[in-house]
Amino acid sequence: MKTLPLTILFPAAFLFAVPAAFACTNVLVTKGASADGSVMITYTADSAGSCPRLTIFPAAEYPADAVIDVPELKDKEGKIIRAAGKIKQVAKTFQVIGTTEGDSGSDTSGWKMGCINEHQVAMAETTFGGKEELHNPAGLVNYPMLITLALQRAKTAREAIDVMIGLAEEYGYNDEGESISVADKNEAWVFEIVGTGKSIATGNGSQNGKQARGGAVWVARKVPDGEISVHANQARIGEIPEKPNRDECFYSGNIRSFAAEKGWYDPKSGQEFRFDEMYDEITPKSKRVCASRVWSVLRRAAPSQNFSPDYHRGIAGAKRYPWSIKPDKKLTTRDVIALKRDHFEGTEFDMTQGIDAGEYGLPRRWRPLYWKLEEDKDNENAQEYSWERPISTQQTGFSMVTQSRANLPDAVGGVMWYGVDDNYLSCYFPVYCGITDVPKSFTIGTIKEFSWDSAWWIFNLTANYANLKYARIAPEIIAVQKELEDKFFSLQKSVEQTAAALLQTDAEQAKRYLTDYTVTQGEMVTARWKQLAVHIFTKFNDGYIRGTDGKYPKEGDPYPDPWLRRVLKEKPEQFKLPKPDTGK
Repeated sequence: MKTLPLTILFPAAFLFAVPAAFACTNVLVTKGASADGSVMITYTADSAGSCPRLTIFPAAEYPADAVIDVPELKDKEGKIIRAAGKIKQVAKTFQVIGTTEGDSGSDTSGWKMGCINEHQVAMAETTFGGKEELHNPAGLVNYPMLITLALQRAKTAREAIDVMIGLAEEYGYNDEGESISVADKNEAWVFEIVGTGKSIATGNGSQNGKQARGGAVWVARKVPDGEISVHANQARIGEIPEKPNRDECFYSGNIRSFAAEKGWYDPKSGQEFRFDEMYDEITPKSKRVCASRVWSVLRRAAPSQNFSPDYHRGIAGAKRYPWSIKPDKKLTTRDVIALKRDHFEGTEFDMTQGIDAGEYGLPRRWRPLYWKLEEDKDNENAQEYSWERPISTQQTGFSMVTQSRANLPDAVGGVMWYGVDDNYLSCYFPVYCGITDVPKSFTIGTIKEFSWDSAWWIFNLTANYANLKYARIAPEIIAVQKELEDKFFSLQKSVEQTAAALLQTDAEQAKRYLTDYTVTQGEMVTARWKQLAVHIFTKFNDGYIRGTDGKYPKEGDPYPDPWLRRVLKEKPEQFKLPKPDTGK
């Protein structure tokens, strides 16, 4: 039998580092809520030290006995956190565009996760963690596996959900609580899943020995057409219908019984059953850094609805944010990108304002998110604080906005607007789902070593330099960002019309056309950003700003007056100069 490269590796560091950082934000936009009939989802892959590489997982065919080997995983202490096993491979898989990452730069190391497939099915995730006791080391599949395998096997969003359900039921779910966005060219869904813990006595009703690895508890809910939804590291599906409905909301058979068995829910109490309350741990701390991002999307998409900040500020009795809303106007792709570039500007939580923003309005707060004063660190009852946690954050590895469109052929209709590093200072370019190659500069990089050949490192370096004098340098970056994104969106219609016309006569030529366009535009972005980096390094130097004549002025860039006033308030005497002695 022919040996096939079927092993997929998902290291423990990626599995268990995410929730502590409260990473990732997803926005889902339905056909009726978008200006051009697109179904859109967004993703910010927020993980410190993540250096992603854009990758194509090619379509393939496999023999009947092919399997995917899943290796055993151990933590730093040698404890098994996932047993080894095998997953049956299907006869044929679809092409998927996604990301990989390795700690050595090898294509066979690190995690792999898909984003969009050749049939315009797109997926993204946010980790909510949930109750720690629900993690099941006997389970075999984690969320990157669920997403990637579903994209390789599904032509629609509902098929993708069914694939994930089947995998979790047959092989056991090994990961923490997860919210997964699933979109195709007609619908948008959220699929939320948790494990059933180390005890495998109670599963989800599977038979024929499938309970050997434990089961899962899951729920899938459709976003109503004409509306948008958002999730950000908290379970967002609350109440569920008495009976599952595959057109709106359906769930595992154990969703209520397992909660009752664990003592979290009494069916006779008359208490409303909510998935989020039963299977997540929603606290004032998590509301502050998770629900705040949901609020900021909703308040910007529908300002007429005047959403209160009370819930994410932990005010007792405050009303939860709705599952979905109708935006005040239909959203364009650029509107959705703008929602992702958010630091609570214009609100009382605006991260560019206040002493915590420093002298140059820096909307960054270095980790940890939660903190105490030094003298209180060992006092568990002392006052604890939290920085604001925005949608746009410095530790983003990559981000995307996907479009899936029923009015275009799949190869053209599915497009992923892709950018690396901090999405506020990044640049999105189009990656079509029918392409056969990706820009090389977006496939290079390891967190261990800087490289001028790596798009990620160039964007990361430029964004970090901007942090030194944000209010001065960020506008220079945003100007180039706008220049390039304006170009991409102005060309989109003509590029897609040309590709769609080519598909009618020569599918391979159409794919080459889209591939060439994606690759050249991606490489152009990298080259332009390299020029930008050189420009800002030399323009903003040693506290000076180089003039248009190419020379530095005699005086440096002065500190802003409001910040100087704060300095004088804290140290009213230290910087005073004595008045000149007039001799009178």
